[in-house]
Amino acid sequence: MLPIKHPKLQQLYDYWASKRGDRKMPARADIDPLGMGFIMGNLILIDVIAGTPLGFRIRLHGTNLTELVRYELSGKMLDEMPQVEFRDLTRQSFTKVCNTGEPLHATRDRILHDQSRRYETVILPMSSDDSRIDMLLCGLIYDDESV
Repeated sequence: MLPIKHPKLQQLYDYWASKRGDRKMPARADIDPLGMGFIMGNLILIDVIAGTPLGFRIRLHGTNLTELVRYELSGKMLDEMPQVEFRDLTRQSFTKVCNTGEPLHATRDRILHDQSRRYETVILPMSSDDSRIDMLLCGLIYDDESV
């Protein structure tokens, strides 16, 4: 069990866990966006592109996150994220989930608009064949955000 503090992130983890059933992780086909309306604005859906190193395409960058960071990542590669330090940390986190096949939970600080901001995140693996991770489901909520 992950030490998730934010109730909506816990709800996302519980939703993901319920969709995987007896498998290690659910497939994208198991996930219904309507079932995640409670966190949709703080959701990131990532395509994992096989290779060395792994590539990551942001399929969906939630509207709350887009407004907070003031850039849109939907449809873009992770490499297009403008903040190098946060991009590198994000790549490390995504790669770790892909290599271990295990969910990742973290509470971290980042500089956003010249201010330190604390956030909590969960990164959840998905696989169409229950082996190779082909998508990641990520919820991210800032401490001072009203969601």
